Amino acid sequence: MVNRAHFVILVLAYRLLVPLSAEPDQTRESYVVYMGGGSGVEEEAVRAMHMEMLTSVVPAGDEQGRKVALTQSYHHAFEGFAAELTEAEAAALSGHERVVSVFRDRALELHTTRSWDFLDVQSGLRSDRLGRRASGDVIIGIVDTGVWPESASFSDAGMGEVPARWRGVCMEGPDFKKSSCNKKLIGARYYGSQTSNTSLGGAAALAATTGGSPLDAVGHGTHTASTAAGAVVADADYYGLARGAAKGGAPASRVAVYKACSLGGCASSAVLKAIDDAVSDGVDVVSISIGMSSAFQSDFLTDPIALGAFHAHQKGVLVVCSGGNDGPNPYTVVNSAPWILTVAASSIDRSFQSTIVLGNGTVVKGIAVNFSNQSINGGQYPLVFGPQVAGRYTPVSEASNCYPGSLDTQKAAGKIVVCVGTDPMVSRRVKKLVAEGAGARGLVLIDDVEKAVPFVAGGFPFSQVGTDAGAQILEYINSTKNPTAVILPTEDVKEVKPAPVVASFSSRGPGGLTEAILKPDLMAPGVSILAATIPTADKEDVPAGKKPSPFAIKSGTSMACPHVAGASAFVKSAHPGWSPSMIRSALMTTATTRNNLGQPVASSTGAAATGHDMGAGEISPLRALSPGLVFDTTTSDYLNFLCYYGYKEQLVRKLSGAAGAGFACPRGAPSPDLIAAGVNYPSISVPRLLAGKPVTVSRTAMNVGPSNATYAAAVDAPQGLTVKVSPERLVFSRRWTTAAYEVSFASGAGASKGYVHGAVTWSDGAHSVRTPFAVNVV
Repeated sequence: MVNRAHFVILVLAYRLLVPLSAEPDQTRESYVVYMGGGSGVEEEAVRAMHMEMLTSVVPAGDEQGRKVALTQSYHHAFEGFAAELTEAEAAALSGHERVVSVFRDRALELHTTRSWDFLDVQSGLRSDRLGRRASGDVIIGIVDTGVWPESASFSDAGMGEVPARWRGVCMEGPDFKKSSCNKKLIGARYYGSQTSNTSLGGAAALAATTGGSPLDAVGHGTHTASTAAGAVVADADYYGLARGAAKGGAPASRVAVYKACSLGGCASSAVLKAIDDAVSDGVDVVSISIGMSSAFQSDFLTDPIALGAFHAHQKGVLVVCSGGNDGPNPYTVVNSAPWILTVAASSIDRSFQSTIVLGNGTVVKGIAVNFSNQSINGGQYPLVFGPQVAGRYTPVSEASNCYPGSLDTQKAAGKIVVCVGTDPMVSRRVKKLVAEGAGARGLVLIDDVEKAVPFVAGGFPFSQVGTDAGAQILEYINSTKNPTAVILPTEDVKEVKPAPVVASFSSRGPGGLTEAILKPDLMAPGVSILAATIPTADKEDVPAGKKPSPFAIKSGTSMACPHVAGASAFVKSAHPGWSPSMIRSALMTTATTRNNLGQPVASSTGAAATGHDMGAGEISPLRALSPGLVFDTTTSDYLNFLCYYGYKEQLVRKLSGAAGAGFACPRGAPSPDLIAAGVNYPSISVPRLLAGKPVTVSRTAMNVGPSNATYAAAVDAPQGLTVKVSPERLVFSRRWTTAAYEVSFASGAGASKGYVHGAVTWSDGAHSVRTPFAVNVV
């Protein structure tokens, strides 16, 4: 029971402490009041208690006549609510004995086929034989911008009855009826603000823009849902490009969508509610292609995705999240809580080539998706560098970057303009719109950044080249009296090598909140992914005379995340009794670190990729069906992590709810240095290794393969780092038995300063269980 008298005293004390001369900020904003694990009380009783707490600090009405109201109430996997509060009211509620944290309802960002065939080929295994092992009714929940139910990717042809354990609903709204759901798309919810106050900004305004329907008005949610679990659609293409069978990673799985986002982003309160509902509805895997900006990361107890994912894990639900698009800089990965499966993005063996033919016959291979009507025999167009067609008084730097307003329409009209990408504030889309608005007949962009990520330019001739090819084009312009060129329509090129490559935009580790957990966890295809979309999206990209395509080509960790969600569902269907962390472990320890040339996977910079770029490596779903050993990270591991991280024992107990009533923090906590040793994770990260002070990390492996198995350890370590494994052999008499071991790290002569990377691999001759490590030698 809540000690109401004690709480009222706290509220009065807070008000007395506010200086009389200081006028507290009376602006109302949306806040989330998080109260930890669920109490098991009935829904109506929980809502009543939340309202009682709210009315104890919020006046019955304000000067605009607005009534006190909960905008969201969380009561399934965890407890809490969202409401419009002043800063003083939020501070007062934070003093309640049942409250874990109170935080502003921030806006989260959207992290915006051949990929599955490529993953099958990279595994080196027969997908037809192994795939028959993976069958069953797994439900994937997609928290995103909604769904376009008419897409062929959500056809339920041949599917059996909806699993009896499903407890979700199909909410109705404009252009979305209950009949929009079927045996494939089994559930759909949407989240708008439940308050009548429309004057609020920020996340509250975002919640209102999600609309009164699960229908997708953006295309992002439809794309991610079909990538994870779309039905097989033969002869799918994007206006003739990327033609083939489009399918999700788990085409036999069911889909439930939770529309918590709009084009402008996602309200934290809505995302938290979506996770709460998804767990209650009965999903097995949740896919979330959204997150905080890496520049403004929250701690674990005020991050809505981290909080929701923790309680989902408690209930046996795996949460897969995109790692963010702020790469290639380090310390940019988000969604990095250890109970989240965090995904990086990579390329596949397909490229979209947009060729530039210069007037002297030189052919320059560029990258883009465009449907140009230009041809070699159709006549050349004058080729100019941006500053040559600059407006009056325009700085050279602005014209060379195709800055808005920098090009003179009379000078640029009818010409192909060449611009550079030295100003990161001017995106490729803006440059394209500037050139198109000036009457140009095409745009050549010279920029190494994201040159491997094709920009979709629609019918406008566009091609992007690197600095070397760009120098060749500029030299031609400078050495020719009347330079000309044409930009040919895009062709798709298959079996590109090397692949995969870590995408330039993919956020990198180490984690900004803790370096003791190696993040990201895994890498999956996220560049130029063909999947379903809404037919009215991106009208400016529709070629002249064409109808909007039901498929789109998109890039981002948003696209990589549902690949891993689909792979997780694939593994879950074969092993329904496995815990979320066992599934994650299987995917991580069987991931590949070699490309299709048999060489180490490279980063977008050309250097060999490390664990901070790709985690354990590129997913190999077929191999993950039979990993041999797994590392089962339990809720106790995560509670210990929070203790080591620095949270007080009482707060950690509240977080865990009734299950943590007798929990006590381990000896030595708080101590961030003990995280690496105290959490049974499928990878290892040592944030500080001092000379003469070895660090020892323990792990416990579980045998999920045959009985009477013996595994031997092999170490791949960089020069100067001494790595010892004890014992060097693990013996398992039966399946489901466990064995513990220790890995010690010591720096010696010749050790490089900073992070170094390697791996410990256990093998029984049939299985290879690789656990990567990152060690910071200081």
